Amino acid sequence: MIEPRLASGVQISALKRLAEAEGDFATVLKKGDAISGAILLIGQVRGADPILYERYPSLDGQSAWKSVDLANSSDALVQDYWKKRATRDPDLWVLELDVASGARLDGLLAVLN
Repeated sequence: MIEPRLASGVQISALKRLAEAEGDFATVLKKGDAISGAILLIGQVRGADPILYERYPSLDGQSAWKSVDLANSSDALVQDYWKKRATRDPDLWVLELDVASGARLDGLLAVLN
């Protein structure tokens, strides 16, 4: 049985508002399908060391954010990765979060797990 979930556009909006409410920055780099588009998140702390996150289903039917393993998570490599993904998946959302601490980023990811 498929569990209902929030629409992708609602999830993006929630993450943006939560980040901005704490004084952090959130930018939609690419809009995807408002209902069921996959979400790719670029998280960075104070503009440094970007990490890509994607949500994957777990065995219990829930989903969890997992970091995308890149050999070097330089800004250029991260940008190249999501742009290539977007050409293969036009429904993909790409959200960039720039937060004050790693703990805050972890908290934002936990909200919509």
